[in-house]
Amino acid sequence: MKILTFDIEEWFHLLDHPATKSEKQWVNYDARIHENMEIIFNILDRYKVSASFFVVGWIAEKYPEIVRMIDERGYQIGSHTHTHQLAYDQDRKTFYNDVEKSIKTIEDVIGKKVELFRAPGFSISEDNKWAFEVLHELGITTDSSVFPISHSHGGLKGYPSAKPSLLKYNGITLKEFPINSHSVIGNKMVFSGGGYFRLLPYQFIKKATSKSDYVMSYFHPRDFDFNQPLIKDLSSIRRFKSYVGLKSCRPKLEKWLSDFDFIDIATASEQMNWNNKKVSLLD
Repeated sequence: MKILTFDIEEWFHLLDHPATKSEKQWVNYDARIHENMEIIFNILDRYKVSASFFVVGWIAEKYPEIVRMIDERGYQIGSHTHTHQLAYDQDRKTFYNDVEKSIKTIEDVIGKKVELFRAPGFSISEDNKWAFEVLHELGITTDSSVFPISHSHGGLKGYPSAKPSLLKYNGITLKEFPINSHSVIGNKMVFSGGGYFRLLPYQFIKKATSKSDYVMSYFHPRDFDFNQPLIKDLSSIRRFKSYVGLKSCRPKLEKWLSDFDFIDIATASEQMNWNNKKVSLLD
């Protein structure tokens, strides 16, 4: 099972950086979302593959035509919060209001219920697992926020499965599609999205994909935009992570799509026998 997903946000929606923190700073940058979405649509059309889209509510509010295009093409749409903030930087009420606003904004555009969610930066960690309760309260049934190994935005290192499972916490249940990992010399690493995908050579990605019976990919419009401006004041490490491999990302993804078959989360969920799935308890 190999799943294709995109997090729909602007090129300047970088986390953990003061110059790109919120809408107050976002007005300082030119929009590039339309041309970058066209790249994604062209790729999907060329390879006749479906995908799930996690949309930032701010994008749906500012550019509803983009969300309509995603919906009219028949792609599944979920929430990526409204203001693209790290979940663990918000208290419960703020997170609730942020996700609720994104859901209502998207639903107003497409006229369909939103039941799918992914946290920016996979930022549900050991300290804010209450976020899963909030998602359940807001009608989310399927989540893809779990990053089952440590990373820069926390991750749920203790999550017992890097495969689809039923996530149970304080009496609520969600269908969880976590990010997958691949073992290299006894160490787990991620290869299937974002900077990891851009950095790693394709032959490594192909080999890791061949050995994995579950792959959850995640890309952003900016991953294919090698002409995007350089955001100032980034640390050298952050600049490397944000800009490495932009020019090679599209041909690598196209090769990946030609070598393997991908589906969206909705199709994957339909193929699952959830009654027999392992239950992951986080209590």
